Amino acid sequence: MSSTDPDIDHALAYPEPPASPLWHRHGAKARPLTPEQQRRNRELLDIAQRTTRPRSPRPTETLAEAN
Repeated sequence: MSSTDPDIDHALAYPEPPASPLWHRHGAKARPLTPEQQRRNRELLDIAQRTTRPRSPRPTETLAEAN
């Protein structure tokens, strides 16, 4: 390919900027879940995936107006 190709987007030719240092996690790693917590999460996920929640319209009055 030549640099005169009309199909090339030259904005994509530059490298990505370095990741923000705020994205890097410092310190201790998260504690692993216990087998009991893993089992409960799997059960809750299974229930959430099987049940469909009807989309209810938002109430017209806000909580502040209701009080």
